[in-house]
Amino acid sequence: MATREVFWNISYPYVMYLLAALGVAYWIYSLYQRYQLWRIGRPDECTQEIGKRIRVFIQTLLTEILTHRKFLRDPFPGIMHFLIFWGWIILLLASAVDAFTYYANLHLVGTPYLWFSLIVDIGGLLVIIGMLMAVLRRYILKPERLNSVFDDGIITALILIILVTGYMVEGLRQAATELKTHPEWALWSPGGFVFAKAFEGMDEESLRFWHQWLWWFHALMTIGGFVYVGLVFSKFQHILVSPLNIFFRNLGPVGVPAPIDIEKAETLGVGEIKDFTWKQLLDLDACTNCGRCQDACPAWATGKPLSPRKVIQDLKVHMVKANKKQTHSSESVPTLVGEAPTEEEIWACTTCAACQETCPVYVEHLVKIIDLRRNLVLAHSKMPETAQLMLRNMQSRGHPWAGIQSLRLRGDWTSEIEVKVLSEGDRVKTLFWVGCTGALAERNVKATLSMAKVLKAVGIDFGVLGEAETCCGDPARRAGYEFQFQISAEQNIETFKNHQIQEIITMCPHCYHTLKNEYPKYGGAFKVIHYTQFLYDLIQQKKLNLSHALALNLTYQDPCYLGRYNHLYQEPRQVLQALPQIRLKEMERSRNRSFCCGGGGGHMWIEEQPGTTKINQMRLEDVLKTGADTVVTACPYCLQMFEESIEHKGMKETLKAKDLVELVEEAMEATRT
Repeated sequence: MATREVFWNISYPYVMYLLAALGVAYWIYSLYQRYQLWRIGRPDECTQEIGKRIRVFIQTLLTEILTHRKFLRDPFPGIMHFLIFWGWIILLLASAVDAFTYYANLHLVGTPYLWFSLIVDIGGLLVIIGMLMAVLRRYILKPERLNSVFDDGIITALILIILVTGYMVEGLRQAATELKTHPEWALWSPGGFVFAKAFEGMDEESLRFWHQWLWWFHALMTIGGFVYVGLVFSKFQHILVSPLNIFFRNLGPVGVPAPIDIEKAETLGVGEIKDFTWKQLLDLDACTNCGRCQDACPAWATGKPLSPRKVIQDLKVHMVKANKKQTHSSESVPTLVGEAPTEEEIWACTTCAACQETCPVYVEHLVKIIDLRRNLVLAHSKMPETAQLMLRNMQSRGHPWAGIQSLRLRGDWTSEIEVKVLSEGDRVKTLFWVGCTGALAERNVKATLSMAKVLKAVGIDFGVLGEAETCCGDPARRAGYEFQFQISAEQNIETFKNHQIQEIITMCPHCYHTLKNEYPKYGGAFKVIHYTQFLYDLIQQKKLNLSHALALNLTYQDPCYLGRYNHLYQEPRQVLQALPQIRLKEMERSRNRSFCCGGGGGHMWIEEQPGTTKINQMRLEDVLKTGADTVVTACPYCLQMFEESIEHKGMKETLKAKDLVELVEEAMEATRT
């Protein structure tokens, strides 16, 4: 019966277990030290709802981690990591089975043993192939997003040495035993068999000597790996830290900063590393420096100084450095902004959430950047000049617009259509929230009128606030001016309650996200609907008569705050597909991989850094590749940005930018003129 002696030619194997226990103990101790470092951060609410977290983690494990869904979006590194991951899973399970069967005296024999040998060898070969792919990618192909450090080379070499010596040990045993008695057994261990054939001519004494020597070398290298990983807190720690980070990740809406009690807070935003929460510090160690976030970042793609990967890594270096200075000397801790991320990096972010969407270990970049902006603005009054103008406008006018838009009144658009403008004491179930851009920017007023016509055509009893409407506060919050956001939120919530509003229909995804996901923490829990959801429901109920053929070649821009923030991808497309005679061709970067228009994070009003490509111009190139004659979106920011980039390229006659609701109105027989 096919089998093998587990500790063939090895004396005192328990010494290996003792050393392994010491190595693992040191590794655990290093993790405890890191835990102590995370604890310098503030408390976090992520320790609540443990039952829900367990369910979500299991779901994530089954649908993302084991399948590598996020990794495989980028095929080469995705396959590389998939091979390494599953190869190690096989090897770890095999080691556990080996130990259990040996000490339980349940030795594998016969066919089960042969299959076990084959599967284990395949597992090791998968890891070797994956590691060689990693060497090729990191040291030969060298993609821009990778930032190789010395630790990467150490870990790669260590893993390859451990695996190759493992096969050599197996080959030496086979050459001394199986090749002489049962050579057919050796074929079931292909990795070892290659070395067995190479060692076949050696005498038995030499085979035993080198087997014993390499066995201990292999064991000590494996144990030394645990010690090394613990000693330098190597990237390999992510095999434990990353699952921990995934477990404690934010389960609520994307990119919602924690409220600040302006009057009582000792710290406004994050000025020192200890001002982050402990979960945000855990985030820093979970990051594997893979650069996927950098590849997805529109600021980086257009030459801005921001790399989300670098921001996280710089914060990590600063965390360790600041902790050492606090622990071992009386030196003051260096200022966070400037030593870690710079002001230019922080202000380049459009808060599009592409970095978080692509991160396989759920690092949360956005709130960190907003918290850093909060401290710059609230504690140090530091911000770009155009941000200052925007915030002054919000304080004095209740909206962020300057120039021609500032000369308009919010209710001016209602002179073109009869709508119910709510006054003191009026009650209404459904509020049409127009938003600053929808009410004041001439191009977006056209979309607002289209929406009002659709609402009237389908018999919805709704009202608008007119001059009583003020900015939802999104631009101020994303720019770090929490004080103005809270003023806007409290004022709007009181207005909603005074009019007994039950549901709010919004045009702007930024307003939608803010009213739906951020106002509840300030006592404003209302049913908030984006108009694409509303139109989709009308189509499902067959209440829209879309009979007028449009005959357009369309492509659709997924707004960041509608898609990645709120996962509304299908509804806008279903509405578009219901329009007669339209052809929809998706851009290569669409849905959750959509490329930002450049207007988020306050950048509708904050000028992009000079000497760089404008984000909206780069996105227009994606539109042109589809051959579409119309780019459609469901966001006033995106619409404005496309109008600007189309005009800049001199294509106003051949390419149009439309809001989705404008097309719906055109296709409705009842509203056609």
